[in-house]
Amino acid sequence: MRVALIAIVLLLAACGEPQPPLVASDVHITRPLPGRHVSAGYLVLSNTTSDDIRITRVTSPEFGKVQIHETKIEDGIARMHALEELIVPAHGSVKLESGGKHLMLMRPDEIEDSVSLQLYSGDAPVLTIHFDFGGN
Repeated sequence: MRVALIAIVLLLAACGEPQPPLVASDVHITRPLPGRHVSAGYLVLSNTTSDDIRITRVTSPEFGKVQIHETKIEDGIARMHALEELIVPAHGSVKLESGGKHLMLMRPDEIEDSVSLQLYSGDAPVLTIHFDFGGN
């Protein structure tokens, strides 16, 4: 009886809170410089599921347009291209960083102290990110 009780307690502890399917970490969004109409977003997206997650669209109430971009060196020149989708592999992660894949945030509206991003897979929202500039 005692062994069964310990097994049940361990099983319940292992269940815990379910993890969200997509998790963002190391989020950094640059403030648009005065007179400039673009900003960039860098972060790490981690997939906690056993299926790939396809990010097909990103929106923000603080920006008129957000695109997923990738910088590649072609013929010795850095060129930036918009990506149709970003695949976060099952149980894996994707790093969005300067010089690689990143978010381009364009046509800023009134930006105060924070920015929100909504990531979609098709028409379904999969993650909302809130970034507070907090002196950044």
